[in-house]
Amino acid sequence: MTVAGIINRRDLDFQLFEVLDAEALTQRPRYAEHSRETFAAVLDTASAIAEEKFAPHNRKADEHEPSFDGQRVSMIPEVGEALKAFCEAGFIAAAHDFERGGMQLPVLLTQAAFSLFKGANVGTAAYPFLTIANANVIHRFGSDAQRTKYLGPLLAGRYFGTMALTEPQAGSSLSDITTSATPNPDGTYSIVGNKIFISAGDHELSENIVHLVLARIPGGPPGVKGISLFIVPKFHVHADGSLGARNDVALAGLIHKMGYRGTTSTMLSFGEKGACIGELVGEPHKGLAYMFHMMNEARIGVGMGAVMLGYRGYLASLAYAQERPQGRAPTNKNPNEPQIKLIEHADIRRMLLAQKAYVEAGYALCLYCARLVDETKVGAGALCVPGTPLRGQVTAQEAGLLLDLLTPIAKSWPSQWCLEANSLAIQIHGGYGYTREYPVEQFYRDNRLNPIHEGTHGIQALDLLGRKAVMNGGAAMKLFAREAAQTVAEAQSDPALATYARELQAAVDEIAITLKALAPTLAANPTLALANAVLFLEAFGHTVIAWIWLRQALAAQRGLAGGIAADADFYRGKLAACRWFYRWELPKVRQWHELLRSLDDTTLTMPAESF
Repeated sequence: MTVAGIINRRDLDFQLFEVLDAEALTQRPRYAEHSRETFAAVLDTASAIAEEKFAPHNRKADEHEPSFDGQRVSMIPEVGEALKAFCEAGFIAAAHDFERGGMQLPVLLTQAAFSLFKGANVGTAAYPFLTIANANVIHRFGSDAQRTKYLGPLLAGRYFGTMALTEPQAGSSLSDITTSATPNPDGTYSIVGNKIFISAGDHELSENIVHLVLARIPGGPPGVKGISLFIVPKFHVHADGSLGARNDVALAGLIHKMGYRGTTSTMLSFGEKGACIGELVGEPHKGLAYMFHMMNEARIGVGMGAVMLGYRGYLASLAYAQERPQGRAPTNKNPNEPQIKLIEHADIRRMLLAQKAYVEAGYALCLYCARLVDETKVGAGALCVPGTPLRGQVTAQEAGLLLDLLTPIAKSWPSQWCLEANSLAIQIHGGYGYTREYPVEQFYRDNRLNPIHEGTHGIQALDLLGRKAVMNGGAAMKLFAREAAQTVAEAQSDPALATYARELQAAVDEIAITLKALAPTLAANPTLALANAVLFLEAFGHTVIAWIWLRQALAAQRGLAGGIAADADFYRGKLAACRWFYRWELPKVRQWHELLRSLDDTTLTMPAESF
């Protein structure tokens, strides 16, 4: 059963309750008032709003993107109606305390619910999800006065939020930002500068827009060590919570992208009239560390968005292949006989299997990362496949280490391979695939933004190989190896999975060998060692996904053993997708490792003049 073509709900339940043991979270004091029934009710509500309010205008928002007449931004009314339903259902505050009007839900459940909105309409979904991340930063790092002033309206959906990092001359190089923040006698700061590509930077969907802005206090250290974080509202907020005059934040123009057309992408000017006021968040010069809290949350969110766009394309092409008659079997040369359905052709099944392997593993990975966030919040708990004698216990600190290591993968792997799933969905549709009469071309355009959102593959690769894989003596990578080894040990006892277990262990071992081989060069010549860092990102990413698939295969085997006939086809589908990934995808990592260890310098030695 699909949720209006958004996701296979059986897969969602499988991930939550058979792989990630969501029910076990209700044994933690923070989530004790919840149960599987309350979790299901949240998902049912999210499904209904996603189907009824978000999905219907996905195409319309793409065809009628926001416009700016020099005074105000206009957009189709359905966007505001959908966001009103989202906010009234309490989803912005869903993970926050009951005392703040939240549902006190596990992050795992909120991310599962949010995935439905991203799948239904990623453009409209961007507004509340940026707001949620913005509110989380203020909640964690803001002063009591700032939390009082901004957090309530943000969590209620009266204010929306943004993250304002990028500048025209700096791009992803945040050390080169020039926006300034000059102290005022009253403790506020005068902000002057320009930001670009600010998603949801201006609109009239909320009473106010709270920008989180990176800027430099004069006299601070150069580079990233001199960056501070400021709250800069579109409208000033009085102490009693009422809105004052408009702040000196001007919309310089809208940027029109190939996808996410329903989300305003803006150029913002701060302090054109010399009257832009901001409030310092936390301590001076620690802004990048604060903002990374939001950026890392956003990176996993980008990964989930990429998954859901890939998932929608998969379901659309699956339905098309099941219904569309075309051609005959290679052994049938009789043109008078009826055509067979597309899904009967082996190459169509190859493309469907690839999509299934990419999107269902990407979904499992993003939800696993959400489960890690819960572990960092509520203490040690089982992270391995539930119901086995090898249930591994990790501390909150270990969960944080794993999350740091996997964040570049959760962002980049889905945005690469679930985009490939969208490409395959177009291919299955044939000539119709790139017409606007079918939705798969929009899914591809929307998803093409995600390899760039929140840091390119190259940036994520440098972060992974240059820092996270080797930090603290490789502690995070050793922890991943331990978790993978526990899955391997369980799978080795199942004859149907033992081969996969051996192949996964070999792939994990290859990672360690490559890191050992690169270690001297990383220390002596990091430019050479990091020249092919994207290959390490891909090799480690495929290894993580192989682990994710083996975890799902173990759960599927338990499901088949349980004898629920109605689920047999679902479980067999999981096992077939696991087999496909191990046969078609995992073998690629051997070549990637060989190239990494060879320290190939082709990209470094190619003269710029020779391109």
